[in-house]
Amino acid sequence: MHIALKIALGLPALLFAFVGLGWVTDPASTAPTFGMPLLEGAGLSTQVGDLGSFFFTLSAMLLIGVFTEQKAWLQAAAILLLLTAVFRTVAWGVHGATFETQSIAIEIIVGVLALLAAAKTSPR
Repeated sequence: MHIALKIALGLPALLFAFVGLGWVTDPASTAPTFGMPLLEGAGLSTQVGDLGSFFFTLSAMLLIGVFTEQKAWLQAAAILLLLTAVFRTVAWGVHGATFETQSIAIEIIVGVLALLAAAKTSPR
């Protein structure tokens, strides 16, 4: 895998890790950056647990894929990112959510980069 591709995936992977860290350490500041209020009770547990684990797992899959050059890690990260973009689009088209152009673009770009990187790695 070319070094430029490793950097292009490593930087968003680090950003995703910081977002996950934000959900764990300061959800009150992180929630508004995603256009949501900080919930209470079970809702807060879901925000911290689900969103924190989503971003940490995504970061880990990308970084493991970049450093080990194992195709499956990059493909898994791409699936997660691209399905997130699809489900955001469904939320807009079916449920009346705001169309989040910037978030969808990031998810598609990083997801496609992960697929390109996977195509350039061995099938270990």
